[in-house]
Amino acid sequence: MIVLERSIAVGSGIVVLGLIFSGMSWATSSREVPHGSLVQMPYEVPTQPEYQEPEAATPAPEQLSEQEKARLDALVPLLAGKQEFWAMGEFVHYGKHSVPYLIKALSLPGDRVRYNAVETMAMIKDPASVPALLERAVDTKEVPRVRAHAIRVATRIDPLQVVPAIAEMVKDENSTIRSTAVFEARHVPLKEILPIIIGVIPDPEQYVAITARDSFWVLTKFGGQIHDWEISTPEDRKQWVQEWWDWWEEFKKNSQQAPNSEQVPTPPANLNVS
Repeated sequence: MIVLERSIAVGSGIVVLGLIFSGMSWATSSREVPHGSLVQMPYEVPTQPEYQEPEAATPAPEQLSEQEKARLDALVPLLAGKQEFWAMGEFVHYGKHSVPYLIKALSLPGDRVRYNAVETMAMIKDPASVPALLERAVDTKEVPRVRAHAIRVATRIDPLQVVPAIAEMVKDENSTIRSTAVFEARHVPLKEILPIIIGVIPDPEQYVAITARDSFWVLTKFGGQIHDWEISTPEDRKQWVQEWWDWWEEFKKNSQQAPNSEQVPTPPANLNVS
């Protein structure tokens, strides 16, 4: 009797489970799955902000008043310190009127003041500053970085004035000064600069000699024969430089025009440029 009751219970459970699963299957099959679609929403261009016309910078005065002269004089010590960039901008605003005060700054103690004075002259680009720059460039008591920057700026402002200074600087004891001077020589479109450059090719320092060789090529497109400059000795370069002197003699015979350095080309790779 007990066994019969258990069998009836198990059978009833199976029937109930079957009804449940069949109901779930029917519900799943009868349910409609929605399908979405992409819709292009209208795009509205955002409103552009209205900008006011920028105000033009106040032009520099034609003549300085006594108050403006005192102002520029007071700006000179500020070329070194937290306000140095602001002071440089003020000098640039006054343009050529600032040059006498910047020349004064070239003789002040503190190489930062002198360097920034040179940099400010580079932005003003007044040829009247070139003689003072050259004087600073050839001064052996000046720190090398100020000297190098001075000849660099002077050459960019007026390359026709720098030949005597370069001729002196390529003989300097400091190899950095010699290298800078002979590098700037490539921007001087005068034939008088060519023998000065040739004289630096046998330089004891290899990188100075290579710089001289490249500057000569920029001006004349003459690079000599192929030599291994990377392992060259001063004795090697003393022998090789004769090729450049021979070229110079031929150049003088032909009475050619001065070289043009307005467009500086890149030296060819086969010249073993360093």
